[in-house]
Amino acid sequence: MKCLSIVAALAAVLVSAPGAHSEPAKIRISWVAVPNNLPPLFMSKPEMMKHAGTNYTVDPIRFPGTPQSVAALASGDLDIALLTFSSFPLAIQNAGLEDLRVISDEFIDGFPGYYSAEFMVLKDSPVKAIKDLKGRVVAVNVRGGGTDMALRAITRKEGLQEKRDYTELEVAFANMKAVLFDKKADLIGLGVPAMSTDPGLRQAAATLFTQRDSLGPTAQVIWVARAGFLEKNRAVMLDFMEDALRSRRFYTDPANHREAVDIVAGVTKVPPQQLDPWLFTKNDFYRDPNGILDAAVLQDNIDKMVDLGFLKSGLDVKKYMDLGIVLEAGSRLK
Repeated sequence: MKCLSIVAALAAVLVSAPGAHSEPAKIRISWVAVPNNLPPLFMSKPEMMKHAGTNYTVDPIRFPGTPQSVAALASGDLDIALLTFSSFPLAIQNAGLEDLRVISDEFIDGFPGYYSAEFMVLKDSPVKAIKDLKGRVVAVNVRGGGTDMALRAITRKEGLQEKRDYTELEVAFANMKAVLFDKKADLIGLGVPAMSTDPGLRQAAATLFTQRDSLGPTAQVIWVARAGFLEKNRAVMLDFMEDALRSRRFYTDPANHREAVDIVAGVTKVPPQQLDPWLFTKNDFYRDPNGILDAAVLQDNIDKMVDLGFLKSGLDVKKYMDLGIVLEAGSRLK
């Protein structure tokens, strides 16, 4: 009887032990476009995600733009959001998400020597300069996003204001070419190199300006999460971040370029020959191999938003940075 009691007690301890017989934690992470956003590509190379399926599962959820991710974070329907430099401070100031923390970067637009989002017009368009947009229609993927902010900043420098001087449409990146060719918009903002490098578009359209021309380098997409989620799930997040960094390094390693092109072509249905000249090269956005965001870049972006009147007050970026997990995850890979 005594032996049976000991066995029963041990069984009870094992069943109640943290993680025993528990399901892997689900990490819900947003994305807008591939390959701009890497999360939808993670499980296309599963051997990079060594802890997936055991310690966690990753659930990439598509949103039309970054502002919509803010509502999902606020409601608890999302764990990690990929936000632009413009939607991040608005989430804090307008949505009241004071517990929002920057945990990693996704990519920098306009980093020296790398790609910057292009704003294009038809070659036979009467629009030859920013001032020519007066009375015209322009298209961005979503209001409040990075390309929208760049457009508003550069037109404001020329004395133009949205609604008063030009009309803005929200158009998915995939539909931008058709909208321009059908002349439903005079200018389109393409924050996706896969779209701007389309041979048919290049033949008929020209770049009027880039996001770098408007704002300089921008923390175009950053990873954010709420402090409570990070505190509760630190161990799982370490495993996930380790895998995410391993995957990021695989895709951006020039030695893997051919395989990366084939994977992305399979996911996006974009012909490999269209991806090959730019994907994960200097003709693409810059991605830090360690996932470390340059806080100075984000601070500069936010300061410019204040100067332009897009934010009611400034924001001290350092108060909202929490890079401890990505730093520790990176140390595991050395």
